[in-house]
This record gives sequence, structure tokens and C-alpha cells, in this order.
Amino acid sequence: MDIYRKRLLWKVLLLIFAVVIGLGSLFYTNDLVNKLKEEERKKAEQWAEATRRLVTSDDFEFLFSIIEDNTTVPVILIDEEESILSQRNLPASIATDTLAMVRELKRMAKRNAPISIELPNGIVNHLYYRESTLLRQLRVYPYIQLGVILLFIGVAYVAFSASRMAEQNQVWVGLSRETAHQLGTPTSSLSAWSEIISSRYPGTDIAEELPADVERLSRVAERFSLIGSKPKLQPENLPELAESTASYLRKRIASTIDLRVEDQTTGCTGIPFNPVLLGWVIENLVKNSADAMKGTGVITIRLTENSSEAVIDVEDTGRGIPRKDFKTIFKPGYTTRERGWGLGLSLSKRIIEQYHRGKIFVLRSEPGNGSCMRIILNRKG
Repeated sequence: MDIYRKRLLWKVLLLIFAVVIGLGSLFYTNDLVNKLKEEERKKAEQWAEATRRLVTSDDFEFLFSIIEDNTTVPVILIDEEESILSQRNLPASIATDTLAMVRELKRMAKRNAPISIELPNGIVNHLYYRESTLLRQLRVYPYIQLGVILLFIGVAYVAFSASRMAEQNQVWVGLSRETAHQLGTPTSSLSAWSEIISSRYPGTDIAEELPADVERLSRVAERFSLIGSKPKLQPENLPELAESTASYLRKRIASTIDLRVEDQTTGCTGIPFNPVLLGWVIENLVKNSADAMKGTGVITIRLTENSSEAVIDVEDTGRGIPRKDFKTIFKPGYTTRERGWGLGLSLSKRIIEQYHRGKIFVLRSEPGNGSCMRIILNRKG
């Protein structure tokens, strides 16, 4: 299990733990609410019994004490003709408004069955009631608690991710600048030796290829120096960049791999990009495709465009990428090669999304049937 799956596992476990705590609190509180609801039902029944006995008993002081003790449960007493006789524990805005009382009575009837009060001479009154304010607040409380827990986890996750991203950015910048600095001296030396070899052995393969490699090494150093600062974007010729990158790579990948460039654009010269960095991304994708094909197959760099963007597809006939890894492959450290560092696609994502404000993703892939990586660049940059 790689480090990213372990981190994801811990995040999932933390979320599950928080949800279990929230649900446990919810179930416990609901159980408590149900018990209090039964108590309030009993209190309403006592109030109804006291009302009934008040008509037929002489113990007025005791009966009035029962009625007066109900200070929390809102109740409305009606007669057989559904006329409101009395109410208790209702807000003044309802108690003094007949229409509001009728609406409240309907709400009470929906929530709880009324309590019948049988009086002498066959008269039957009905007592309607609803939950007290305290009980309603208690019912809502666990949902609020669960929401707060999830909100806390969300804020903590965002803060942690932002902190980790800032730390990664500092590492990227420091590593890039140091790499560019370290490459400077040997590159200058190799450039001088290249000139000497070209003058002494003109027309040889080494005299022709060494300057190209020295130039490529200088370009690599330039790439790393640009990672540490915001690169300048300006309209460039995208087909020209794709063809020059392919021309360089054809001599450095297996000869049994057919590397093609399909330009389906009308020139595509209005897209702002940095040729050094974008060329690096295309090179990374092509090299990954070459590794996936084990030395044989077809790699196609396909260029298309529309009114608002340019699209670069790098398609291969390699072993493919499992769907579960479509996003993971862009994380630093992810690699399927024994000696790989897992930085190529991570750098590519940073270059496209942060520096070019574009998109890079797996367009399609199926194990055993190849992959297609897509880059989208906006015309406005």
C-alpha cells in the first residue's frame, strides 16, 4: 500500500469515527427525546384529568396546583363544537390571536392524538398539546452536533491540505532552483567540449548529437529555474513545438516505437504558453507511454482546437492505467517503475494547471488497450 492510499485510509477512518460519534449521540438523544415525550404526554393527561375532576370535585386547591404545575407543555382545550375553551403555555402572539390559535390547533392535531376529557351529562372535551420548546430543541441538538463535527473535520482537512500544499511548494521551489544551479557548471563545460569535438571530428555522429544533447541539458536547467518562478506566457506555435519535441524523442526512445504527430489545427498560433515548460510536459507524457509499451507500439501526439482552447492528446497502445489510479498518478511519489521517483506527472500537473491555467487528465484508458492523456490550454491563458 503506497503512502497516498495510507493517507486516504486514515482520512476515511477519521471520518467514520466522527460519523459514529455523531450517530451515537443522535441515537442516544433521540431515545432521551422519546422518553421525555412520553413524560410530556403523561403530564398532558394529568392536566386533562385535573380539568375533568375540577368540574366534579371540591378539592380545587389540589386540582389547580396540578394545572398550574404545567409550565412547559403548550395545550389547548376545546369543547364538542371545537370551540376553544382555554390554553396554556402558548406565546402571547398566538394566545391573543384567534386565527393563530386555530392554526396552532391544527398543527397540534397533526403531531399528537388529542386527549379526551369526559364530563358529566355526556359532555366530552378534547385537550390538544405539542412538545415543549425544550424538547424540540433537544430533538434538533444532535443534528447540529453532527453538523459541527463534520464542519470541524472539513475545516481541519482544508487547513491541513493547504499547509501541506504550501510546504510542498516550498520544497518544489527550493529543489528546482538548486537543481538549476547545480546543472549550470557542468552544462557550460560540456558546451565547450562539444565545440571542440565538433571542430576536430566534423561529420561524425557524436559531433552532430552532442550539441543537441548539450542544448537539451541547458533546456532542462532552464525548466527547473522556471519552476521556482512564474513563467512568462505568450502566443507560440503549438504544432511546431509538438513536432520539435517528437523529433528529439524519436532518437531517444526504442526504434520499434512509432511516434507520430497529428496536427488537426489550422496553425494554432494564438495559444499563450511557455514552450520550455509545455515541451517538458509533452516529453514526460511520451516517455511514460514508451515505458508502458515495453519498447514496441504507437504513440500519437494529436493536436485539435476550437474557438476557446487548444487540446493536446498523447495516446499510446501500452498496458493502460486502472481507473482507480486516474487521479493518483498525478500525486508526487506515485510510480510503477522500480527506479522511478514519481515526479514527472506531478510536475506536469503543476505546470499545466498552476502556470498555464489549463487542465491535464486521463481522457480514457483500459488495462491492456492503451491510454490517452489530455491537455487543455485556454486561448486567454
